Amino acid sequence: MFLSLGIALLMVSCGTSKPVTTVRKNVPAKTVTKAANSRNLDSKYSGNVSSGVKNILKDAEKYLGAPYKYGGNTPSGFDCSGFTTKVFGENDLDLPRRSADQANFGQTIEIRSVRPGDLLFFSTSGGGRVSHVGIVHDISSDGEVKFIHASTSKGVIISSLNETYWNKAYLHAQRVL
Repeated sequence: MFLSLGIALLMVSCGTSKPVTTVRKNVPAKTVTKAANSRNLDSKYSGNVSSGVKNILKDAEKYLGAPYKYGGNTPSGFDCSGFTTKVFGENDLDLPRRSADQANFGQTIEIRSVRPGDLLFFSTSGGGRVSHVGIVHDISSDGEVKFIHASTSKGVIISSLNETYWNKAYLHAQRVL
């Protein structure tokens, strides 16, 4: 009887860890045409993506569709820097929690040099102050930069620097890997 009870307790305790929640895995492949008055924010990168970066992007993609939540850093809700902190943390890289602090982490790079896994910073409230961050997801053959981020209106999505809103708000890029 004691043996049965011990085995039952062991089985219950082994099953208490919660799996990582996958929200949505499909990755949109839409290309956004650049507006005539947009800045040229294309990348010249055409190399291979390392396995470490592939892991980061895979971890980021599993949260597609997760809702936005101010101060959030879990699949039940992310803010932009909570999202980047979570994804990079799952890959053993500790980023500062705030987007303004992440903007000073790593090495500043030119947009034409960005590659998947780099961070992009934006001023969504005007004035040039960092208020948003995303992770470069992919570079199209024509140089279009797409990034994955937690948007306030749609949660975790993939956007393009060709979109007028993000094109105007873009500030700079950082390489943290």
